[in-house]
Amino acid sequence: METSINSETSKEPYQPNESDLQLLNELKTSGEEKLAAFFLEHRDRLFRMVSLRMDHRLRSRVDASDVLQEGFIDAAKRIQEYINAPSMPLFVWLRFLIGQRLAAVHRWHFKTQKRDPRRESLTPSQCHPPADSRTIAWDYSASLTSPSETIAKAEQVERMTKILDSMEPDDREILVLRHFEDLSNNEAAAELNLQKGTASKRYIRALSKLNKAMQQENLAEG
Repeated sequence: METSINSETSKEPYQPNESDLQLLNELKTSGEEKLAAFFLEHRDRLFRMVSLRMDHRLRSRVDASDVLQEGFIDAAKRIQEYINAPSMPLFVWLRFLIGQRLAAVHRWHFKTQKRDPRRESLTPSQCHPPADSRTIAWDYSASLTSPSETIAKAEQVERMTKILDSMEPDDREILVLRHFEDLSNNEAAAELNLQKGTASKRYIRALSKLNKAMQQENLAEG
């Protein structure tokens, strides 16, 4: 059974803007062709989502591009479903399906078949694995690249991973969406089924907590 999202859980029902409506009309006319063009336009951000959320233990066994392609195939099969009843922006819908595909990869490799019993009321963000803290830490520390900085980088990654793991899941998730996956506030709000103002406040609060923790660990930039 495919996971679905109960739109009734949303605190701010999806209201497509002019750009969304134009995109929807193009989908009605061109279908898979328009979906493919949209996918290519946003492929880098979608790839980044898969890369950040794939468990680091799978990196030598699973190609993020394969997960992305399989997710696109899922979307192509279900595009009419979206056209008939769009409940979120197309980009968030694509993330949702690709996230489901990534979750299935995790279940297969780690031999766990358990699904969340709340699946009928999950937010889009709850339908894919959480971001891997170690991967985020490596991404954050990418500027340390010279041989002389190798040890310092490894230490920084460990400390940053510890900080991220200690954060509340809601705070970590909004930071990943906005700061590392480059989602707009509106996209993040749709992902989390939050009002736009609430999503913005949560991000500011989480960023403040992260900065404070980093200062305590002497990891703050500048």
